Parts: sequence; C-alpha cells; structure tokens
Amino acid sequence: MPDLGKIDREFFETHVRPRLGADRDDVRLGPTPGVDFGLLDVGDRAVAVATDPVSILPPLGFERAGRFALDVILADVAVSGLPPSHLAVSFSLPPGMTDGEFGAVWEGLHAEAADLGVSVVTGHTARYEGCSFPWVGGATALAVGDWADVIRPDGARPGDDLVVTNGPAVETTGLLTTLFGDEIGLDPETLRTAQARLDESSCVRDAMTAAAAGPVTAMHDATEGGLHGAFVEMAAGAGAKFEVDSDRVPVRPGVEATCAALDVDPWTATSSGSLVLTVDPAGTEALLAALDERGTPAARVGRVTDGEGVAVDGERVEAPSVDASWAAYSTLSTGSSTNPSST
Repeated sequence: MPDLGKIDREFFETHVRPRLGADRDDVRLGPTPGVDFGLLDVGDRAVAVATDPVSILPPLGFERAGRFALDVILADVAVSGLPPSHLAVSFSLPPGMTDGEFGAVWEGLHAEAADLGVSVVTGHTARYEGCSFPWVGGATALAVGDWADVIRPDGARPGDDLVVTNGPAVETTGLLTTLFGDEIGLDPETLRTAQARLDESSCVRDAMTAAAAGPVTAMHDATEGGLHGAFVEMAAGAGAKFEVDSDRVPVRPGVEATCAALDVDPWTATSSGSLVLTVDPAGTEALLAALDERGTPAARVGRVTDGEGVAVDGERVEAPSVDASWAAYSTLSTGSSTNPSST
C-alpha cells in the first residue's frame, strides 16, 4: 500500500478481492480496480452505488464547501450514465465547528442536491474528539435507472474514439489558487483566471449530458493521478490500449501558469471535473456538440486500439505513484489544518 493515496491493484487483489463478504446474486458488479461504482440488480432496475469521504474545506466558505463536497461524492455514480438519485451521508465533525458553520455546509449541500434531483435518505451527524478538517465523514451515493443506460468505466473497445473534457489539472489549479492565492506568486489577472477553474471541478452535469448524447462506452472522472492516471486505469480495466495526442487535449486558462509556478506536472495532478470518455465514432460529433452547448470544452484526443497500456505522443506512460499536486499542497499548507487532496 502506498504511504499516501489509494491502494494499488496488487494490494487490492491480495487483501480485498478475496474477502468481500457474502456472495449475493443481486450484485452485478462488486469492487473492481479502476471502476468507480458497484452495480446492484433491484427489481430489474440498475442501481449504481459509490462511497467516498466527505471533504469540507473551510477556506472556500462553508456553503460553497458543501456544494463542492457533494459534487465530488456524486461524480462516481454520475459516470455510470445513470443520474444520481439518492444520498446517505455521515458527518463526524470537529468539536470546534459551530452550528452556524454546519448549517451553511448543509445549505450548500441541500441546494446542489435539490438542483440535481438527489434526495437525502439517511445519515448521521455528530461532533467527536479527534476529528478535523477536511475529512469529516463519509457518504454513499446511488443512481437508479435502466440497465440499457449503464456505462462502465472498463467498457472501452478497440475502435472507439477517446474524448477528454476540460483537460489537465483543473481542480488542482482552481483549488490551490483559491486556498493559497497570495502565496503562489501569480499576477492578479492570472490568479483570478486560475481561481475560476474551481467552478469547473464538478463533472456531474457533464456526465449526464454525455450519457444522454452517447453512444458512450466508458466514462471516468480524472481525480487522483490526473489524466494519466485515468487513462491507465481505463485501459487496464478494458484490456485495451489508449493512444493519446496531447496537443489535442484542451487546457483551461490559468492551468499552465499555476502548474509552472508550483512545479506541478499537470498531467498527473488531480483534476476532478475532467472526464475521460470512450465513444463509438458514429456518435463523437453529437457528443462534442452537446458538451459545447453546455459550455464545456471537449475534444477527441485519440483512440482505443488492440493491445495494452497507454501511449501519449507515442511514449508509454504508467500510473503515477503519487498525485503531482500533493507536494505543492504540502509546501503551501505548512501549519494548515487541511490535507493534501480534496478527492
């Protein structure tokens, strides 16, 4: 197991996969490396299920932090192609968090959930000694729909087009410049531009738009490990090769300047809000048009072929051993109570 970040495939196969509790017929898809959600068969309906930590970052403002946290939680079921529908959330709050601060978090979460059609069905809320920001609990999201609408992250097929939205390091850029803008050394205009990227770090609406436009064969949110990590996970899950032309990948304003100032590799830095999709070529133009209508930059950046692994500009890339943004966060947050990743 790495010192920081998610377990790797080897650890999962050794310690997790052999011990998954009871074997039930209604579990269509259980825990799988590189796959964001599980699938249940409930009365001939597909139910996608995903669980994530709840991350609340007070410097964002508590209401905005609530919205941000929910978008991260819902992303893993949104990439199933089914619209998120239900939420169970447990808060283990720091003793110093006031009622008003929690109320603002809950208002932000509620407003975003209502706008997305998501209902909170159960939960737990308490203060406990030893708890601290940003990790203040956990949540499980569900999405309910028809089996025909399910999109799996490991569903890429040779011949598919490879599409990326938003591009590298969108979350890293928006989050670090928002939290530590005065310390990064960007000029005021570039800083404002970079901070605007935080509003693009939710992929839920883009995932729903893409699923409706289709035909999408696989979809994944580029979180820990960035775009390179997402490419590797998807290719490995599908047993196929991804060939990527980096010049075609959209790069949002402020990303290059921020990553250069922080000495961060944007390709391996967390980028929640950026989707990697594989698409039947017959539907690529319709998909790109639907995303463009939403105002989301997206481009065909390569293809899926027979083989294995990921080649970017003809060079093989491996999964990053650690997210590139974490060292920068650690340096910037010396003396801070927050943690090196929001996702």
